Amino acid sequence: MGLKDRLQQDLKDALRNRDERRKAVIRMALAAIQLAEADHGGELDESSLIAVLQKEVKRRQETIEELRGTSRADRLADEEAELAILESYLPRMLSREEIAAEARAVIAQVGATSPRDMGAVMQVLMPRMKGRADGRLVNEVVRELLTG
Repeated sequence: MGLKDRLQQDLKDALRNRDERRKAVIRMALAAIQLAEADHGGELDESSLIAVLQKEVKRRQETIEELRGTSRADRLADEEAELAILESYLPRMLSREEIAAEARAVIAQVGATSPRDMGAVMQVLMPRMKGRADGRLVNEVVRELLTG
């Protein structure tokens, strides 16, 4: 079952179970997918669907960061609950150690020896990491490996 089908099925379940939060989050995700498909001019493949959900996750994470410094504990709890629901539809993200292992392999493959070679490493590594790791974290790990 594809991601979009799974979201639609889970929406039906949330409606049956009267789970208002899950229903709202899934509807928002499906609306974001629908908008992306309209922009794209057709159905999206699985990796594009995942990218749409990752954008929504990133929005929630940014909002949570902003709310941490405020006295809006109720809003913070809502955003965290929505984030958890969205993350349940995404593939497991790679750990820092797993990213480092992949990065070491690519560094050896391209023969990188210094931070000047970072572009060559990232060019090969990022397609492998797509949808499985945050780009900033990958960049940070590669930079550490090339400088240290």
